[in-house]
Amino acid sequence: MSKRLILAASLALPLAACATAAPPVEVTRFHIDNPARSGSLAVEEMPGNPDVSLEFRTYASAVSQAFQQVGFTPDDGKQSDYVALVSFSRSFRPSGIDRSSDKPVSVGVGGGIGSGGGRRGGSFGGLGVGVGINLSGKPKDIVTTQLHVQVRRRSDSTAIWEGRASTEAKQGSPAAQPATAAQKLATALIGGYPGESGRTINIK
Repeated sequence: MSKRLILAASLALPLAACATAAPPVEVTRFHIDNPARSGSLAVEEMPGNPDVSLEFRTYASAVSQAFQQVGFTPDDGKQSDYVALVSFSRSFRPSGIDRSSDKPVSVGVGGGIGSGGGRRGGSFGGLGVGVGINLSGKPKDIVTTQLHVQVRRRSDSTAIWEGRASTEAKQGSPAAQPATAAQKLATALIGGYPGESGRTINIK
C-alpha cells in the first residue's frame, strides 16, 4: 500500500468513528431525600401509556434489569415492596430537505482543448454540458424515544423516585430499534440510582 493510501485510510478512521458514534441520552431525575436502595420491585404500565403490549414488555424488561443492577429484587406479583410505573413514547421529525428531485446542471471542459485544437467528444468549442440527478433520496427521519419511570411504595403509593430519559437516532439505524433504545434509556436513567435530584445531564 502506498503512503498516499495509508494516509487517506488513517484520515478516514476518525470520520467513520464520528459517523457511527452513539447519540447521548438526556436524563433528568427527582427523588425524596433518602430513597430506597433495595427491596422487591414490580414493573407495571403507567396509567395513560399507549397499550402496545409487545413493545411495552421490551421496555419493562429493560427497566427491571436496570433496577436489579442497582440493588432491587424483581417481583411480578402485587405484594412487592415497590412498583416501578413505566411509560414510553416515540416521535418522528424530518432530518433535512428532500433534494431527490433536484436536477443541477453542470458545465465542464470537454475534450476539444488539446493538441491541434480540434473538436473531440462531440462537445462544441471544447465545452460539455451535462445534467446530474441527485439519487440520494429523501433523508431519513429522526426518531426521538422517551422513557418515563416512577417508583412508588406499594404500601401507601408514595412516589419516592422519578426519572425521564430521551435520545434521538436516525430512522432505520440500529440505535433507533426498540430493543436497543429501551436498553440504552433504562441503563442511562437507572444506572447510578438514585442520581442527583433535579439536574438534567447527558450520558453517552
